[in-house]
Amino acid sequence: MLPGPSLETDRLLLRPFRLSDADDVRKLAGAKQIAENTGTIPHPYEEGMAEEWISTHADQRQEGLAIHFAVCLKVATQLIGALGVVIHKEHHRGELGYWIGVPFWNNGYCTEAARAVIRFGFEDLGLNRIHAIHFTRNPASGRVMEKIGMSFEGIHRQHMRRWGKFVDVASYGLLRDEYPKTVG
Repeated sequence: MLPGPSLETDRLLLRPFRLSDADDVRKLAGAKQIAENTGTIPHPYEEGMAEEWISTHADQRQEGLAIHFAVCLKVATQLIGALGVVIHKEHHRGELGYWIGVPFWNNGYCTEAARAVIRFGFEDLGLNRIHAIHFTRNPASGRVMEKIGMSFEGIHRQHMRRWGKFVDVASYGLLRDEYPKTVG
């Protein structure tokens, strides 16, 4: 099987995950601040979970269901987060999801990586729409969505249940005909 695509930005390399990334994924994604602001990352993040997650990527990519990128610093080749797109082929749309490890927050890495993946989604995957959601209690994620050109589309009240509590989510989207006007 061919490896997935890699993307480069000024400071980052976005590449397919490797099983050797599992320890870093578990450490970074295992932080409570990450898990509490995502819909699916477990806490605690136990041994074997990262390997299991990474092992699903090749099949998802091959079947056209999703593409996942390990977000790495170019200089140190250090894994700092993840960014992916769940693809809905029938509707030519994708749902963007991401996390950046806590030690790497507030450096613009998520915005930089997301811009590259937005470009990839429209230019290489041929998507018509890319959308994303964030918990309203995490406005920093919404700022990333705004910086990459997405438009706020509304609040879905008590849309998800996380750790026994219903949470509101904000929805954002970007259409192909709005790109590249909004993406730097």
